[in-house]
Amino acid sequence: MSVPVPNEPLWRPGAPCRLDAFRAEVARGQGIALDDYDALYDWSIREPAVFWQALWRFAEVRAMREADTVLQDGERMPGARWFVGARLNFAANLLRRRDDGVALAFYGEDQVRATWSWGRLYGTVSRLAQALRAQGVGPGDRVAGLVPNMPETVAAMLATASLGAMWSSCSPDFGVEGVLDRFGQIAPKVLFASDGYRYNGKAIDVRAKLAELAGALPGLERVVVWNYAGGTPELDGIAKVVTWDDFVAAYPAGEIDFAPMPFEAPLTILYSSGTTGQPKCIVHGAGGTLLQHLKEHMLHGDLADGDRLLYYTTCGWMMWNWMVSALAVGATLVLYDGAPLLNDAPDVLWRIAEATRLTHFGTSAKYLSALEKAGVAPGERYDLSSLRFVYSTGSPLLPASYDYVYRAIKPDVALCSISGGTDIVSCFALGCPAKPVYRGELQARGLGMAVEVWNEAGAPVVGEKGELVCTRPFPSMPLGFWNDADGTKYRAAYFERFPGVWVHGDWAELSTRGGLIIHGRSDTVLNPGGVRIGTAEIYRQVETVPEVLESLAIGQDWQGDVRVVLFVRLAAGLTLSDELQQTIRARIRRHTTPRHVPARIVQVADIPRTQSGKFVELAVREVVHGRPVKNLTALANPEALELFRNLAELAV
Repeated sequence: MSVPVPNEPLWRPGAPCRLDAFRAEVARGQGIALDDYDALYDWSIREPAVFWQALWRFAEVRAMREADTVLQDGERMPGARWFVGARLNFAANLLRRRDDGVALAFYGEDQVRATWSWGRLYGTVSRLAQALRAQGVGPGDRVAGLVPNMPETVAAMLATASLGAMWSSCSPDFGVEGVLDRFGQIAPKVLFASDGYRYNGKAIDVRAKLAELAGALPGLERVVVWNYAGGTPELDGIAKVVTWDDFVAAYPAGEIDFAPMPFEAPLTILYSSGTTGQPKCIVHGAGGTLLQHLKEHMLHGDLADGDRLLYYTTCGWMMWNWMVSALAVGATLVLYDGAPLLNDAPDVLWRIAEATRLTHFGTSAKYLSALEKAGVAPGERYDLSSLRFVYSTGSPLLPASYDYVYRAIKPDVALCSISGGTDIVSCFALGCPAKPVYRGELQARGLGMAVEVWNEAGAPVVGEKGELVCTRPFPSMPLGFWNDADGTKYRAAYFERFPGVWVHGDWAELSTRGGLIIHGRSDTVLNPGGVRIGTAEIYRQVETVPEVLESLAIGQDWQGDVRVVLFVRLAAGLTLSDELQQTIRARIRRHTTPRHVPARIVQVADIPRTQSGKFVELAVREVVHGRPVKNLTALANPEALELFRNLAELAV
């Protein structure tokens, strides 16, 4: 059953935006009519080389050498090459300013605050780059961070990129095994870390963790630690350690010697969730990341010099990388480290939004749902007059959350549900300031991204559910996986289902308006009686029930078929009564189909999730069927999985 197509938009475009300016510039330059976004999108797919070259010029990409060829072997996927012959540096494009304006504004939940000017950021990157170069770091080397979302982290990443080396980060709440599963594969030469972090009012010391990692990471030569926990930290137990201050002491700030790198030079290594095995190390290129992020910030988010962006994220989520790139358009990054829903201040992020006169706010769909369940109405308490955009990602944004944003946050904000991921360090579908916002629907497919929805036969469909695919190459495709020299694992991950076509793993639906509806991940689609059901279709209904805080659905093998099992976490003090079960089932049946109605509804105290907050439906399914979960270190709360083992309710 498709999501009903709403007739009236929740938001309409108002003032002219940078997307309009780009469209007009392209139309003039090409001598063609491009009357609206859809016409621009269609042209960007038909003429990929011309489109990406036009974006390069519009975004004023800083390059030491222009490309000889914009697109080579454009029919190959994978295998196409972009901006062949170009030489650029990612960090140079993010450090265009050196003035006294605010580049980074940092807030910690313990009220630690810091403001870094563009000049201070540039100078710090200069000193770090010199220190890293003296440590022997250069192109091809890896630098890692076990780090909070802080100004020092941004500086360390940019210093690494300035040398043409690769950056990779995890948030400090990862356990030792989880870090080794990731950094152990890539063998970083230098590890950056803070001595601790705070979460929900607690100070967590990571020095013992660093001591273990320093002795276990292969090839590690130096551990650089800065003080965040307060006081004078004792670091003697950590091998190869040096304080941040001592690391840069010998190097005064000066001009940065940016390494000129090929467009496809590796920039970052990101990681798959790793819930079904060791995480895949996904290598992303500097040029593709830069160009894609410039497009998404400038055109799809209308972000400009002087705007202020806060995206609630940890450094283990690709949204951190996406956020940092906003420096390239001159925007101020508002960084927050801590819990988004503090026990004594569930609206802490909105307090910061008011204080910084935020223009762009980003978060997860789960956060918005939790905010509504907590009864928080930021728009009633805080001055959000400067706020123009709200971003949401991580999981499908429920239609009810659209209503909540416009009711309780701001009635005239552009709500952009975005979808893409770690695999492409960017988006396939996202916001569009030139198109209306409709309830439950991502506004548009990204410019230059040939996104379609295919049925089982590999034919494109509209208004029907199917596999989200991308049929043509794009610059932010991964360079490959680490330790996958012949590309076997890379091709298997995305190109085996439909050869030559990127299969993303989302169960989706393309609307007649050109928007997108995400129904869940393809590998968690339920199949009762042979009918494919996206889990998000169930969540859309269940999470409108006030008593339910969160829910997770799986398919349980049962009597030669599959039955739907729904797990619910209820508000404090509530138990799952027969009456509440009937309410949930009636809601699902009324708004979907009888096949969506769960055969069993089971109350649980917690739901397991990854470090970035995504529910792990596959891991729960494995536990319910008595099968092992290969990598518990990928979970933020692995103990929650035990709640699903040997449940009596699932034996009947």
